[in-house]
Amino acid sequence: MPMIVNIKKPILLDIGCGWEAKFLQSIESYVEEAIGIDFKAPNLNTKKIKTIKQIITDKLPFDDSRFNIVTMLAVLEHIEQPLLIVKEINRILSWGGYVIITVPSRISKPILEFLSYRLNIVNPEEIRDHKHYYNKKDIEDLFLPCGFEIIRHEYFQFGMNNFCILRKGSL
Repeated sequence: MPMIVNIKKPILLDIGCGWEAKFLQSIESYVEEAIGIDFKAPNLNTKKIKTIKQIITDKLPFDDSRFNIVTMLAVLEHIEQPLLIVKEINRILSWGGYVIITVPSRISKPILEFLSYRLNIVNPEEIRDHKHYYNKKDIEDLFLPCGFEIIRHEYFQFGMNNFCILRKGSL
């Protein structure tokens, strides 16, 4: 499979990095710099990685065009006003930069609710916090008007989740 995201000096923002920031720690040797932001972020401050403990709203505390990669892994479904955060991502992402997301699909909603509320296998608090579920068209409708193009989209985990790479700078 060809390399889709090829940035020589990745400067990455992980929105919703989580309480352990495992993804950030796993990519440390591959990035120039990486910042994680989450209301439950750990206190990390290494040569390449820094975390910021903050609730994710419609404003992000970064300069324009600061990053060339933004990740949101299992986060977008928790955002109350996703259009506002997509506009913020557009502001802080450099031209030609990439957004990488994973987000539950629409078909996962009843399954996740069953696993959570009936079988108690999935944390009910997490599922109650889901504001939105997405299919490919929903992702297009959210990102394309903000100047992004889809580079790659696929469903995984039996169609229960989306994996999507978008690039800033569509015409």
